[in-house]
Amino acid sequence: MGGASDPGQRLSWIAAVAGPLALATDPAAARSATDLFVETGGPVGYALVFLFAAIPWFEIFLVIPVGIGLGMNVVGVAVFAFLGNVLSVYAVIAFHDRARAWWARYRRTEPKPRERAGGRVRAVWDRYGLAGLAMSSPMVTGVHLAALIALALGSRKRAVGAWLTASIALWTVILTAVSYYGFGFVAGL
Repeated sequence: MGGASDPGQRLSWIAAVAGPLALATDPAAARSATDLFVETGGPVGYALVFLFAAIPWFEIFLVIPVGIGLGMNVVGVAVFAFLGNVLSVYAVIAFHDRARAWWARYRRTEPKPRERAGGRVRAVWDRYGLAGLAMSSPMVTGVHLAALIALALGSRKRAVGAWLTASIALWTVILTAVSYYGFGFVAGL
């Protein structure tokens, strides 16, 4: 069987990573890279969906349409994109206090108690709160930055996790449906 040193296996890995990039540059290369990506399928394709969904600014808004557009299983793309995105947010939430304490030690200052934000940020926070930030975060800031903002403004970790999980789940369903029916509509033209 082909191991990591097998040229065909390496080519499949390269195509899996380069397939989405090739779509934008060369249609002929896009077809061959996409075919290899879909042929790789299985654990490799879904592991890439999971990993890319965990990366800030890639997240579900890019990963779900690309995965579905490449012909991967719709439910599989949705599940792995959701898991990658939500688990990385939980990591941000879990390590926020440690990172904050490390930064204070690095700067040789005592961690200050969380102060209220002023100005415009405070006005937006007062009006929409954690729920508004969480529901708009996949479109506006990205969920990782939204988690950091909410924690910096004094929200409880459990509330941040719950609201962002609900937001990611909602946006995963919306993006999956729009991508699936959108590609189906375009293919029918």
